[in-house]
Amino acid sequence: MKTFLKRIAPITLLIKIKKLVDKVDQLAILIFAKTKITSSLYYFLFNSSFMREHQSVLKGRIKYYESLESIEDSCVLLRRNIHRLEKGLIMRPRRDVFGNAFIGETVSSFKLAIEQDAVKESERTWFIDVLSKYFEVVSSSPEIDAAREVYYRVCSDSKILNQSKSIPYSHKSIPKADISFDQLEMLFKQRRSVRWYEDRDVDVNLIRKAVNIATQAPSACNRQPFKFHTVTNKDLVKKVADCAMGTVGFSHNIKTIIAVVGELSSYPAERDRHVIYIDGALVTMQLMLALETLGLSTCAINWPDIESREKMLDELLGLKKYERTIMLLAVGYADPEGGIPYSQKKDCTDLIKVVK
Repeated sequence: MKTFLKRIAPITLLIKIKKLVDKVDQLAILIFAKTKITSSLYYFLFNSSFMREHQSVLKGRIKYYESLESIEDSCVLLRRNIHRLEKGLIMRPRRDVFGNAFIGETVSSFKLAIEQDAVKESERTWFIDVLSKYFEVVSSSPEIDAAREVYYRVCSDSKILNQSKSIPYSHKSIPKADISFDQLEMLFKQRRSVRWYEDRDVDVNLIRKAVNIATQAPSACNRQPFKFHTVTNKDLVKKVADCAMGTVGFSHNIKTIIAVVGELSSYPAERDRHVIYIDGALVTMQLMLALETLGLSTCAINWPDIESREKMLDELLGLKKYERTIMLLAVGYADPEGGIPYSQKKDCTDLIKVVK
């Protein structure tokens, strides 16, 4: 009995210390939460949770500005600005002059992309078609005329005009899917969070196929600031899964795991730092549904913002400082006998607030 009491005494003391620390922290929060300045002071003095985000945002901004001089596999500024021109083209009524403030930097970036041969053909075609349509309909201004001259000179030198018609189109021309509401509901209910999988390898080509349609998801200014780091090696899959805190007890059973990673290098300003999470979540939901139609089940795994866990995953995946993990996604063929939590869902009476 004495031995038992000796063992639990340190545990009891730790529990008491933790309760005391929690009470002090709660008191500190009440004091420091009164203003924005004192709130920032609290995190500077007592809590380092946001330090990684601070560095990631700054590293992302550096990478963004570097991308304006050296374009790699895509050009964020061009993707954003071409989409802005698209929105100008569909305005009702459409202005005679629009895009005046950014057309110069857009054409300069386009010229650099062509000179460096730095973008894939489908992206380049989109740039050309939208820019050609823009210069066809927009009226004159000193900025537009200067950009127009540069644009047509680049196209003439490169002989790349009139490739296709990747330009805005009317809603009535969209092909209509032959899917009923009831069928869609069935797919939504079929997709469950699956944690138990058959001992079968996942064909990466199926993941590629699903990603190709999942990327039809909307993203802010069509920047698509995410990548899917797909791991298939059994040992590495478990290591990646174990980086998260919600995989205890089933990480060994996962066949393939995808880290959905956001790229803060897509933005020049701090105001957009959370867009990676919005866009990443939108595309991942479509990816899960697409995989479901291919016979593959998934489980979205929450990613904790804990520095030690971030470091573990960064090392395993070779992530850059401006890349932030949004979530992990387990993928595999569901074990027919594997259990599925019932997970009661809220309905519209809980979730809709009509604002009048």
